Amino acid sequence: MKDKLTKQVVDFLLEIGLEVRSAKIEEDAVLPGILIRDGGLIVDEEQLEHPGDLLHEAGHLAVVTPERRQRMGSDAGIKIHEEIAALAWSWAALHHLELPADVVFHEQGYHGASPNLIAAFRENCGPGIPYLAWLEMCSDPNAGPDAKTKLPPFPTMTRWLRQSRAGS
Repeated sequence: MKDKLTKQVVDFLLEIGLEVRSAKIEEDAVLPGILIRDGGLIVDEEQLEHPGDLLHEAGHLAVVTPERRQRMGSDAGIKIHEEIAALAWSWAALHHLELPADVVFHEQGYHGASPNLIAAFRENCGPGIPYLAWLEMCSDPNAGPDAKTKLPPFPTMTRWLRQSRAGS
């Protein structure tokens, strides 16, 4: 990857076990320069407008079972709980990589809701956090004293990819 930020993001995704391939994309893509296919991401760096979009798309792959991940394509985000989990996952990834919030939550994304999402995640009450906690990828910092867990609180993740089912 030529762009420094794109390389940083791709290196992270490879490190956590996601496949990322560089290729020319000839078909329509939901986000410019990115396709989800066969459990991984295809990146056309010449078409890629926002490198942080890779984190959001990777979030879709990360929150589904490995079996579904291998079959996933343009159907990413059609299930609302997975869409909001991808939002939270991408915030956690930003936190882990120590990147500014607008790398993912940029002005052109999220139908103008980026400032609201940033504010919510900064307060640890953004959408998708309870779902990541249910998947045992982190704990929900707002779960209350009865939530007994040894997992780190969001946005720190104990693992980046969903296992076959929650609790395993």
